[in-house]
Amino acid sequence: MVETYSEPFYNDLDATRIHALALLVRGAKDRRSALHTLNLATIGGDGAPRIRTVVNRGFDQQTRSLRFHTDARAPKLAELRADSRASAHLYDARAKIQLRLETRATIHADDGLREEAWAATRDFSRICYRVVPTPADVVSDPASIAFTAGDDPQEGAENFVAVTLKIEVMEWLYLAHQGHRRARYRWDDAGLVQQDWLVP
Repeated sequence: MVETYSEPFYNDLDATRIHALALLVRGAKDRRSALHTLNLATIGGDGAPRIRTVVNRGFDQQTRSLRFHTDARAPKLAELRADSRASAHLYDARAKIQLRLETRATIHADDGLREEAWAATRDFSRICYRVVPTPADVVSDPASIAFTAGDDPQEGAENFVAVTLKIEVMEWLYLAHQGHRRARYRWDDAGLVQQDWLVP
């Protein structure tokens, strides 16, 4: 007798890949999704890893590009300018699915994508890009940090940057009582080049 499992992707590499990418799309659209945020790791100027949480603002399945926003003055942007490699980690505890992504970052500081992203940004979020002094600066008194609302809706736009992360390698891990599943997918500019099951 052949065992069957409730999840259609359980023993299917193609279905697993499709499901993983769909989760990233949903993560960008649904603020309650566990994949709405991701841990992003870059390489610091001293060669040490740096990690922080960013928000999944959009995912394009065709280009495998995930978008987040940041302040142009933030250290992570300088790190990505120096080395465009970045790794991301996402985990949905309820679904018991982990994604690890190896990506290349593209910085959109002065183009249509950045303009479109800024236009869609809420007023409350725009305040973050008006903060004085610069993000990550040392201050003696946190009360001296100024988040100004301002009357000009474009104030802070000069500090707003969109970053896209193009997935080159994706690792999937699904935790299941009947046996975990782990898979790896590799892409190049022409598309998917390899997909394999891995030992969990």
